[in-house]
Amino acid sequence: MKVLIVEHNADLARIWARFLQRNDVEVDLAHSQAEAIKLLRFNHYDALVLQLILPDGGAIAISDYATYRNPEVPIITVTNSGFFSDGSVFNLIPNVRSMMSTPLRPGDLMAMIDHFSDRRDVPQAEEARRA
Repeated sequence: MKVLIVEHNADLARIWARFLQRNDVEVDLAHSQAEAIKLLRFNHYDALVLQLILPDGGAIAISDYATYRNPEVPIITVTNSGFFSDGSVFNLIPNVRSMMSTPLRPGDLMAMIDHFSDRRDVPQAEEARRA
């Protein structure tokens, strides 16, 4: 499984990435819209973790491009702002599966990724191939 984390706080992004990597997830990090678009252009991701409030304001553009490149990609949004607390993010970004408030536990993020991605089906698919 491969996940892209888009978070402008580099320290926070590294904490999340290390936790996911310890759980057998390949992680790429982007800290801006330009970095995220570049990574999305050349890579396929099974999930996208997206900070909604970026300094360059590119969260919606990133989600649009991610969905264009992979229409089924689940997007898990994170924010420390109450701005989207009315649920409007689900109308703005169609592939949003969850909105999490920061600070958050990395284990909770991993649970969301597992739940909304195809990762949970991998053991069943492996079993089916062996049968």
